[in-house]
Amino acid sequence: MACTCISSSLFTPLQLRHRPSSLPHFPAATFHPFPSIKLNPSHPFRLSALPLFSQPTGNNNNSNNNNGGGGGGGGSGSWGHPFDSDDSSSSGSRHTLFLALLFSSVTFCFCQLLLAKFAMANNRNSSTSSSIENEILTQPIWEVKGGNLIKLFPDHLKDTFIASNPGLFSELSSLTPPQVPTFLFNKCREFLVRLMLPEGFPNSVTSDYLEYSLWRGVQGVACQVSGVLATQALLYAVGLGKGAIPTAAAINWVLKDGIGYLSKILLSDFGRHFDVNPKGWRLFADLLENAAFGLEMCTPAFPHLFVPIGAFAGASRSAASLIQASTRSCFFAGFAAQRNFAEVIAKGEVQGMASRFIGIGLGIGLGNCIGSSTPLILASFCVVTWIHMYSNLKSYQSIQIRTLNPYRASLVFSEYLMSGQAPPVKEVNAEEPLFPAVPVLNAYFATKAPSTVLSSEAKDAAVEIENRLQLGSKLSEIINNKEEVLALFSLYKNEGYLLSEHGGKFCVVLKENCSQQDMLKALFQVNYLYWLEKNAGIEGRGSLHDCKPGGRLQISLEYAEREFNHVRNDGESVGWITDGLIARPMPNRIRPGNTE
Repeated sequence: MACTCISSSLFTPLQLRHRPSSLPHFPAATFHPFPSIKLNPSHPFRLSALPLFSQPTGNNNNSNNNNGGGGGGGGSGSWGHPFDSDDSSSSGSRHTLFLALLFSSVTFCFCQLLLAKFAMANNRNSSTSSSIENEILTQPIWEVKGGNLIKLFPDHLKDTFIASNPGLFSELSSLTPPQVPTFLFNKCREFLVRLMLPEGFPNSVTSDYLEYSLWRGVQGVACQVSGVLATQALLYAVGLGKGAIPTAAAINWVLKDGIGYLSKILLSDFGRHFDVNPKGWRLFADLLENAAFGLEMCTPAFPHLFVPIGAFAGASRSAASLIQASTRSCFFAGFAAQRNFAEVIAKGEVQGMASRFIGIGLGIGLGNCIGSSTPLILASFCVVTWIHMYSNLKSYQSIQIRTLNPYRASLVFSEYLMSGQAPPVKEVNAEEPLFPAVPVLNAYFATKAPSTVLSSEAKDAAVEIENRLQLGSKLSEIINNKEEVLALFSLYKNEGYLLSEHGGKFCVVLKENCSQQDMLKALFQVNYLYWLEKNAGIEGRGSLHDCKPGGRLQISLEYAEREFNHVRNDGESVGWITDGLIARPMPNRIRPGNTE
């Protein structure tokens, strides 16, 4: 019953009740606000005895209406329900107060939980940030500028970083007198490195740049020594030392410039060859330059041949300057690892000026010692020329050209067919001949140490393929009938070239829209044709038969289409630039039309 009373009182709608007119009569001696509770200890306590949790009965409401004071006013002697009120909304107010207290308690607990969570999160963030900050501050921090590393230290007062290198005067003041020369030497060295080498050296250039620059500096000094000796010999030849008027000197300069301009115009037609083999052409230009110096030094012995000797020497020197300027860009473009072409060229000019300045000083001193003695001049010239050419040779051998000309591409492709891997850049450049057209000079200037990466078969194949390759062949010279034309055009309908073998040559007929990439692919097919010929014994039987299914042209083209992208990717992975073939094909092109 107690549970039933509680449930009906709290969770059922409250009904309006009539307030009793008066409280029940209790004796004064035994007055108690809860008369239903017995004070007998043996009587159990029941919640139903509380007026708040029990329903009033009709007898209680109607009995003793006139006892006690206060009827409907509910005076001081009135002991009804504690939450009763005089109006009809007393039960609603009772529930509103209860729900308000419950909601306030839940909200307070929820806020306490949120505050505790935020406090723990802040503690974790602060501890994490503190650990990260400690880790950063305990590790050294460097500022990279121009290839130099400057250590930075945190300034906790100003919340900044300060550099570890103080000012020049503060450093000098902190040094002892014996330490000053070493300090000044290091400062001068840092200044020269910053002035002579590209910013960010050595990371901003390739690994072969420094060796090339050192050897070029030596040859620049030797070149200027020869120039001073040659100029002195010219002055003696025109009689300047004997008081003659300098008319002949003026004629020499006019002839030198005029013939030199003509030689540059004639030599400009070979510009594409400079890109294909820049090392050989640059060495040839150095030979021309030294030959011009030697001719000018011989003028005192042949004064009557002054004009032709001076004109020829001027033409040789002008041609040498054109080749040197053309090939220099190829070398500097390869050195610029961070595409800093302009800076690499500018620093190269500064290095050249510095070597020339040193060479002029040494040449003047040597010229004063030699005087007008022609034998001494020639002997000194031979020694200086040997130093000059040897420095040039070493500097060009140190260069690692990453573009593909016919020889380098044939060596890369042949080694790929032999071993399945593209050879590295340095090994291929070491095997490349400086003078492909002069085998005797190649044997003399060849590197003595044999390569451990490249096979002898691949090197022999590259030499023979380069000799047998004919880029830009005429179509009319390699076909015999209409069937061969149809077979070639049908086989190479999706390519930018036609390839066939004629007279022992690998003839590549270039279409009008042929690109450098198409020529590189054609050379890869040529290498596979050579491999089929040497290793599989498949000889050529004519264009018509070779273009049929099972023919060597059809087999080689299918292999080129399948493997060309693979060899390109392998080449790029070892440093080669495989965007096209650097070559000078013959100016013959075809425009495919309706071959029917």
